[in-house]
Amino acid sequence: MTDADRIKVATQTYIYGYPMVYDLDETAKILSGSTSIVADAGPNQFAYARELLGPDAKFVSPNNDTLYVIAACDVSAGPLVLHVPDTHDRYYVLQFVDAWSNNFAYVGRRATGTAEGNYLLTPTGYSDPVPDGMPVIEAPSNIFTIVGRVQANGADDLPAVHELQDAFTLRTISGDAPPPGTGLPKIIPGVDPALAWWERFRVFLGEFPPPPADTAFVDAAATLGLTATDSPLVDPDPDLAKILVEGQKQGDATIETLGKTMIKMVNGWTSAMHAFDYNLDRVGLGTIDTPEWKIADRTTAYVTRAIAARLGLWGNHGYEAQYDILWQDEHGDELDGTGTYELTLRPAPPVDAFWSITMYDEPDYYLVANPIDRYSLGDRTPGLETAADGSVIIFMQQGTPGADKESNWLPAPSGKFRPILRSYQPKEQILSGGYELPKVRRVT
Repeated sequence: MTDADRIKVATQTYIYGYPMVYDLDETAKILSGSTSIVADAGPNQFAYARELLGPDAKFVSPNNDTLYVIAACDVSAGPLVLHVPDTHDRYYVLQFVDAWSNNFAYVGRRATGTAEGNYLLTPTGYSDPVPDGMPVIEAPSNIFTIVGRVQANGADDLPAVHELQDAFTLRTISGDAPPPGTGLPKIIPGVDPALAWWERFRVFLGEFPPPPADTAFVDAAATLGLTATDSPLVDPDPDLAKILVEGQKQGDATIETLGKTMIKMVNGWTSAMHAFDYNLDRVGLGTIDTPEWKIADRTTAYVTRAIAARLGLWGNHGYEAQYDILWQDEHGDELDGTGTYELTLRPAPPVDAFWSITMYDEPDYYLVANPIDRYSLGDRTPGLETAADGSVIIFMQQGTPGADKESNWLPAPSGKFRPILRSYQPKEQILSGGYELPKVRRVT
């Protein structure tokens, strides 16, 4: 195998492993209490975002519609009992994400309703008795994340949401506080920082084996020494080190390029309807296990998974929440804060829950600081003006569009930006593609 061939294998392996490493890096932040999304995190306990997220949250494309309820779970020491409160038809979703960033189960308004209930979260192959009437959610990996979102209707609604947040709990079957579990595997010291990603991948790959159908991807990693029990990266062969560094570089570039070109663009928008359909093997409660919600080709599925992690880690399947990403104006030019734009939604998105459009910068895809502390607009925004025909005009620009239009102003940064339109519990018109988003008009 030539060096060029080995670099190609390294690039493909990087793309394959990128979502797992990214996911577990974020999980590690939750376990250590160092994440900017929620406060006072730790293993096997829920942590909460008590305020709607703003620009201080250094996380890719967070929403500004819900308060997060997040738990980094570890069932290596035994199963967990998840308790959910009655939210009285208020929208919420608990999304279960395994170590590879696959969505493998849902609990919430769409999937299971909003009544009070208990669920048993187990490791793979669990065979002990299950409490009567308790649905089982089997985790593909001993460590996984519950990414919960509870609808919040502005600042005045936060106390009610806080009360609901506190009612989500994790306990043992006997009702005790759960033990922390074994935790994430330790990364040995002494690895060159340029190879640190590859060492994490090697360790995580051994700890969280993928499904048997991924044998070809694991075999490719093996040709680079990445399935070895003892690390080849502490004192690496210089040629191997160069190949891995170049593979990571090309892998990052490929993910960035395909993130803007792989998904079909319509009217300047890309749809993430099927951007989270890469879980082909391990689907459970609340998922839709049908061919139209799976990307059949594994290579395509895993490239898509890497792009999804880069642009929106922990995003939901399209049937739970649809994400439409705006990249260009009516002329095909990228959106930029030096201009002013108008987006006319005619009609507003048809949903069973609610919709919103949120502003993000580029290239980090973080929320954007602005003088009115507004990060999203939607059907729950106080004072949002809607025309008699149901249409809504949204003004996207850095400075105010004028006092008479500020109710519909979504502030933009000074540089390039990328809004996302979210449709929670989208109706069939959206799911079938019958609802088409219009081009955004550049005014100046």
